[in-house]
Amino acid sequence: MKRILPVTMGLLLALTLLAACSGSTSDAGTTTDDAMQETTETTADTAEGATDGATTSATESSTEPAAGEEADEENYNTGDASLDNPRNADNIGEDELMVVSFGTSYNESRYLTIGAIEQAIENAFPYLSVRRGFTSQIIIDHVKSRDGVVIDNVSEALDRASKNGVKRLVVQPTHLMDGLEYHDLVDEVGNYADAFEKVAIGEPLLTSDEDFERVAQAIADATAEYDNGETAIVLMGHGTEADSNAVYTRMQQTFDKLGKEHYYVGTVEATPSVDDVLAEVKKGNYKRVVLEPLMIVAGDHANNDMAGDDDDSWKSIFEREGYEVECVLRGLGELEPIQQLFVEHAQTAIDSLEKE
Repeated sequence: MKRILPVTMGLLLALTLLAACSGSTSDAGTTTDDAMQETTETTADTAEGATDGATTSATESSTEPAAGEEADEENYNTGDASLDNPRNADNIGEDELMVVSFGTSYNESRYLTIGAIEQAIENAFPYLSVRRGFTSQIIIDHVKSRDGVVIDNVSEALDRASKNGVKRLVVQPTHLMDGLEYHDLVDEVGNYADAFEKVAIGEPLLTSDEDFERVAQAIADATAEYDNGETAIVLMGHGTEADSNAVYTRMQQTFDKLGKEHYYVGTVEATPSVDDVLAEVKKGNYKRVVLEPLMIVAGDHANNDMAGDDDDSWKSIFEREGYEVECVLRGLGELEPIQQLFVEHAQTAIDSLEKE
């Protein structure tokens, strides 16, 4: 019986070993940014967001728009699907690196975020074949129906790798945090442990203190043009009822530690809420608010909950309070330092294979 190599915390190793030995199929529900974005965004369509549930790679996400809501997306253009590479080819080599994301049906954001992360990983490890797996079946089905693009869910991607004779497999999630969906992924990969000679799983984006500081600095650098003392820069994460929601408070603390006093972190579905963030912003003498997703992709949450015209969108809420509002529809995955951090997490997983 092969085992998943220990590249993450002891708890994840235990979960993986258990899943590998039991042979049972993971079926626990999660939230997107428990996830993602994340995705990782793990995120809007993701968790990054963050970010940001879905049973791993098979079932509808409780935080993804319902089928009818998803259809509303047809009322506007999400970009050219042909620019994106679904990375679902067969017979691409014995050494494979699978990048697992919650996913997004927003074509341009998928290409600029998830696609960019995958490309950065491929550039860093040209001796590995990069494969994609999404955990949101709703997104997979919608993209296939609307654009004719086939994206594998995690089970399909693992099956494809196994049938193609992959011997050494590294799985790098684009999840924002070490949440429920990340644990589900560890379980699911564990069920396939006997299909490969060696398997390792990389860590999510926000894991170590250094990760938090580098992500906060990357965001600050990308938004420096707005940080003029008269503008509040508000970051919208997904949020989760799980304990992993603490990453948002920790991110706020990291901005404070770095002296980024005009940066505020909130969530769509947990705490800090938009009301919590608004109360903090009102303590300052701001004339303007810039909104940006704290999610791997800029998907549904970013476009609607954050930047939409409905009365309950964050844009509308801040405008009613008299602020000039600008929305930046940019997922974390677009930022090169974020891509590089995922590359480094993948490197750690690769190194663990070599030690075995």
